[in-house]
Amino acid sequence: MAEKNARSVPVLMYHHITPSSGQITTSPQNFESQMAALAANGYTSLTAGQFAGYLQGETVPEKSVLITFDDGYLDNYVYAHPVLQKYGMNAVMFLVTDWAGQGELRPVDGSGKPLPACPSHHECKEIVAAGKANDIAVRWSEVQAMEAAGTFEIHCHTHTHTRWDLNFDRAGKCAGIANDLQQSKAALLQELNKNSPHLCWPQGYFDDDYIQAAQALGFSIFYTTDAYGFNVAGGNPQYIYRIAVRNKPGAWLIHRIGIAKNPYWGPLYNRWKKFRKQRRRAREIRRANTA
Repeated sequence: MAEKNARSVPVLMYHHITPSSGQITTSPQNFESQMAALAANGYTSLTAGQFAGYLQGETVPEKSVLITFDDGYLDNYVYAHPVLQKYGMNAVMFLVTDWAGQGELRPVDGSGKPLPACPSHHECKEIVAAGKANDIAVRWSEVQAMEAAGTFEIHCHTHTHTRWDLNFDRAGKCAGIANDLQQSKAALLQELNKNSPHLCWPQGYFDDDYIQAAQALGFSIFYTTDAYGFNVAGGNPQYIYRIAVRNKPGAWLIHRIGIAKNPYWGPLYNRWKKFRKQRRRAREIRRANTA
């Protein structure tokens, strides 16, 4: 009997796994609960290559997900890596390559050694701005160790995580994003001997100029921060939908994935969430205009 192909593949989006509270952060306890729930419910965590094949029409297990992490924070190595290893899960790390430094491996959770500080997202941004990204980002040695263990595979999130559209004219924007992507490709090739077609847009922003610059450098699979759609066989590889995972136990994640995969409730849920987001944004604009 032929294996039943996945109707759609939810792509999960994480940033931080750390005891430090704050935005876009999942606690180590909830992250382990989520990975345990995926394993207990028979989910397969795809590699980036398997996901790319699925988009081109190849078959993957019916209950498949792609687990992704943005930026490359140290806490991904300290806390997420051992949990992924424990449950046999594979994840994708979209790394800001300029943040990755050199140095020895640092301790991970469960090693019995004192763990490095893994601060909140706000603190991480301040530390990066102060030129000390090595304190809060993964090192190349740690990246290599995770790839060797099969817990994380590394792909491009640009070199500097700069929004070139905000402070530059069009010529400056085009030159900036092209150079940023080129430097990231060079770093991944030098440190990991990797030439990847997978690219995650910083802050989810992209436009036609961004896409053209990326395609010129060989990128072809683009990840957004938009949750309101389905990743299906034969779908558009230039617009990968991702679900932002909340700091909740595994039962929540299984429920959320169930909605995302449901051909009836999924579209209704997406339209409702998108409507609420648009209303919230309209209220914010009105408040700003009347302030």
